[in-house]
Amino acid sequence: MPITSPTALPTVRHSSAFRGRIGRDARSGHYAVPHRYRLHLSTACPDGLRLAIGHSLLGLDASCPVTLLPAVPDAPDGGHAALRPLYEASAHRYSGPAKAPVLSDAWSGRIVSTHAPDILRDLDRFPRADGEPLRPRGWESTVDAVERLCAEGIEQAAQRAGRADEDPAGRAAALDVLLDTLGRLERRLTGEEYLAGGRLTAADIDLWVSLVQLDTVHRCHLDVSAVHRITNFSALWAYARRLAAHPAFGAHLDLDGIARRHHGRCRGLEAAGAAVQILDWAAHADSGR
Repeated sequence: MPITSPTALPTVRHSSAFRGRIGRDARSGHYAVPHRYRLHLSTACPDGLRLAIGHSLLGLDASCPVTLLPAVPDAPDGGHAALRPLYEASAHRYSGPAKAPVLSDAWSGRIVSTHAPDILRDLDRFPRADGEPLRPRGWESTVDAVERLCAEGIEQAAQRAGRADEDPAGRAAALDVLLDTLGRLERRLTGEEYLAGGRLTAADIDLWVSLVQLDTVHRCHLDVSAVHRITNFSALWAYARRLAAHPAFGAHLDLDGIARRHHGRCRGLEAAGAAVQILDWAAHADSGR
């Protein structure tokens, strides 16, 4: 089954202050060598959670260390105080928030990138003793399509479906996009363990984190009827349970941090769907430890 993005919602654009890339050799300036780079992230943030999972699957603990940041940014402008020196060293008179995630270069003391999808792609270029690539050859288009589908058809659609300031027709249309997206992924996963190539890839990271966000964040702003319709995709939620028990996934799941981050940022009204939990994520994550 080909995977395509929904057309009822506009494309999501990732906005990042720094968009450097790690190349394949020394001519690129930033090239993949052990112990040169560091990841700074919070696993309460969906982008940070994706990077933490990818980092673990690739086995990069020794060659690219990780600095974990608080679930709730501690600077008044919504950034992380610990990242401010990196931002100021990387851009003259930088005045914006020092946001995570960040991939930094220890040789220069500056930021390479704050763009999570690029960072995940570049981690795939690091030399490693084990860990299969997250973007296997021949499956790149499927992985990219799942990334767009999760951003537009799950996360953006779920957010619009639960917005109190959206008109009823807009919320209904967004919910239709969400359910259609989940249905397509359900069909893809019926009889299949993973989304691409018969093994774990970046596509599975994207989908799993989107499902975590759907149940722990977006569900809180949906009505009960919508949440019950979302729970009907049995293959999809069985897949989510199975991955939660995988050490590279469940070990990074900070449910308390996700809740604190959500409550610290969200100004919307809580809806009745908040009382209908879809999965017991903590129990499934504990089963894999």
